[in-house]
Amino acid sequence: MAAPISNTCEVMERSIRERVPPLLTDLYQFTMAYAYWRAGRHQEPAVFELFFRDNPFGGGFSLFAGLHDCLLFLRSFRFTDEDVEFLRSVLPPTTDPAFFKFLRELDCSGVTLRSVPEGTVVFARVPLMEVSGPLAVVQLLETSLLCLVNYASLVCSNAARFRLAAGPRRKLLEMGLRRAQGPDGGLTASRYTYIGGFDLTSNVQAGFLFGIPVAGTMAHSYVTSFTSLEEVWPQTLVAVNGDPDPVDIISLTKGWLSRVCELLKAQPGKINEGELAAFLSYAIAYPQNFLPVVDSYSVKCSGLLNFCAVALALCELGYRPVGVRLDSGDLCRQSIDVHRVFRLCSEHFSIAAFDSLIIVGTNNISEESMAELNNKENEISVVGVGTHLVTCTKQPSLGCVYKLVEVRGTPRMKISEDPEKSTVPGRKAVYRLIDAEGHPFLDLVSLAAETPPEAGVPLSCYPLGCKSSSTSFTPAQVTCLRQEVFIKGQVTHPLCSAAETRAKVQSSLQTLHPRHKRLQEPDSYTVALTEKLHSLVTEIRQGSSNNSNFLLAN
Repeated sequence: MAAPISNTCEVMERSIRERVPPLLTDLYQFTMAYAYWRAGRHQEPAVFELFFRDNPFGGGFSLFAGLHDCLLFLRSFRFTDEDVEFLRSVLPPTTDPAFFKFLRELDCSGVTLRSVPEGTVVFARVPLMEVSGPLAVVQLLETSLLCLVNYASLVCSNAARFRLAAGPRRKLLEMGLRRAQGPDGGLTASRYTYIGGFDLTSNVQAGFLFGIPVAGTMAHSYVTSFTSLEEVWPQTLVAVNGDPDPVDIISLTKGWLSRVCELLKAQPGKINEGELAAFLSYAIAYPQNFLPVVDSYSVKCSGLLNFCAVALALCELGYRPVGVRLDSGDLCRQSIDVHRVFRLCSEHFSIAAFDSLIIVGTNNISEESMAELNNKENEISVVGVGTHLVTCTKQPSLGCVYKLVEVRGTPRMKISEDPEKSTVPGRKAVYRLIDAEGHPFLDLVSLAAETPPEAGVPLSCYPLGCKSSSTSFTPAQVTCLRQEVFIKGQVTHPLCSAAETRAKVQSSLQTLHPRHKRLQEPDSYTVALTEKLHSLVTEIRQGSSNNSNFLLAN
């Protein structure tokens, strides 16, 4: 039931232009850009950084996502005549007309983006993206880049946590489109939950755009729309072996239903005829993909019996039914009961296909209930997750920010009464230090001009969030986290498919030490500043305090 992977780069870029045009930003970006322009500062070289302050969901890590869309957005960033005319109508009438000509000619040919690769495990306070270029342009990019990274990274991280809770064996189906915050939220969720570790999506458009395997079963409405076997049409099915004579599948199924009831000592009078009709109708339409929802009435007294009868009839004709979906009640207990019946049918009727039937569980699954599923005995092989996955109910926003760190080659710093909101000044490099076992243990943030750390060479640094003196570490390996991905209007790094980025996520997560991956009370990962960068922060803080009396100067 998977959709074929199509060549979608052109489609996606068109989608980005439609979903994220240059006007999808906050008004104050334009008012600041105009003020820069009026002051003659709009071409000054500036550097901004994008980062988040706290790891989401009380966890020990996040995943960086959204870079692919950021690159397409930058490549297509241009204002149309219509855009400019609208801006004329909302900016003050005293705005210099030449500013609108400036906007009409604006693009990202002077912008450079250095970024952590998409799909990388990342941590709070680490600069994920560095955006440099003319001041007015890189200011205008702020809101759009945050919009593209914030939710993508959040929902991707949420998906990774669900995957960790589920364990590696169970397949995960994302089915949150109807619960998502609008069509774009639903499409973004489908894409980035797949990248974060889910296997399948119910979202057909996501399958078309991103090559994600698509899957689905049936709704309760389909089952309850039938009332009797008279509604089943056609009433025959041709066997797989090529026999041209169609078989009366209703009669065949009735015979199997009697045998199943006898085997399980069930009461035929409690079986819902409409449900049987629905299953038969669906099986005739999809004999190779028969997977109904069996709890519309009673799993034990009706749904399971009807499924077994139809599935056995399909097996007799040479088809292979897929399994059942449970959508209510105690999923663990019911799955054990269902699996027991499958095994009984397999042994009693000598039908080997019943040994490979799957059980799909869907019932308002949260991270906690997923972990519970993994810890309790059950036979669920696929779990469908919707609301708690795509809406990120435990934390609705990652809180990424975009802060100025340099203008005209001079470091800039926001100094706040809240230390958590202070920024780290200057253009930087970011390195990941790895221990002898191959696990990352520290991300080091340095000034860009500093000599990179070396494997096997001790270094002193200042961990963020600690007021203590410097600490010394000796890495076994060192990797540079960021790379140039956009220069002079061109994407300079290959754009990866969703499947390729998904593989990167799993590879990155595998290197992370289990103590940082714990869903509850994980160990904090260390992010530190080099001695030179720490000294710069201290110097600017002290300078800010000394310059506070400028009004009294002669």
